[in-house]
Amino acid sequence: MKPNDAFHKPVLLDQAVEGLISDRDGLYVDATFGGGGHAKAILDNLSPKGRLFAFDQDKDALANKLHDDRCTLIHSNFRFIRNFLRYHGVEKVHGILADLGVSSFQLDELSKGFSFDSEDLDMRMNPASPISAADLINQLSEIELLKILSEYGEVRNAKTLARAIVQARLSAPIKNTQNLIQAIEPVIMGHRTRYLAQVFQAIRIKVNDEIGALKELLTTSIDILAPRGRLVIITYHSVEDRVVKHFMKSGTFGPDISLFNPSHDWILKTINKKPIRPDADEIRRNRRSRSAKLRIAERI
Repeated sequence: MKPNDAFHKPVLLDQAVEGLISDRDGLYVDATFGGGGHAKAILDNLSPKGRLFAFDQDKDALANKLHDDRCTLIHSNFRFIRNFLRYHGVEKVHGILADLGVSSFQLDELSKGFSFDSEDLDMRMNPASPISAADLINQLSEIELLKILSEYGEVRNAKTLARAIVQARLSAPIKNTQNLIQAIEPVIMGHRTRYLAQVFQAIRIKVNDEIGALKELLTTSIDILAPRGRLVIITYHSVEDRVVKHFMKSGTFGPDISLFNPSHDWILKTINKKPIRPDADEIRRNRRSRSAKLRIAERI
């Protein structure tokens, strides 16, 4: 029952599992199964009566299934957790864990197109999804591209960049990552690698509707968490971290976006006032953990 470390090195493993499990006999959800690292650690800390439902929309993750009768692995986006749990006769769980990072396997597998070393401009977590990164880059208007690049990538010169992409595709469709980088190159500001990472992040988030799925997971958690159940989320960039932070604190997705009746007391309490970060040793062992932030909240 060894997890696939080549697929993904679990980040903040001990802290996440310790923050998640309140009842060793309980029922838990790993919303982002990946290589199974977090899932295995959860199972190791549960009794024979405990149970885990794990989700992953990437079919490649299914090959990492753990041979443990207490674990049910479901091929689905975590935004549909409630539907699948009800199908299995489950209404409430004792904890939900989500590691929102792109796995090491996905970054290193060039055919998936998540990194700018790839050839294909794809970026779909689920290959069955209808829209690829190439479709998005070639079809969206300049205004739509500007919105994505500024909101999801926090690109400083997003307006100039959006215009450069639109101008480049007038000559020929942007079919692969090298076409995209060639279009971007003249307008890069600051550190080149960081700039490209922000651009690719923005496109990936849009292609997979990552923020929309995250918001659905968070709102669903309120319905399916039992009293004293824990919500444990690991984020990797400020866009998603702000969403998680605001929701855990007050049930909003921003200063002016209220989801619940403000006259009622909020039903989550944050366990850690500040996010838990990897220590120097973990960052040395796994450089991709350096931007991780762990936040924990408990259902009152």
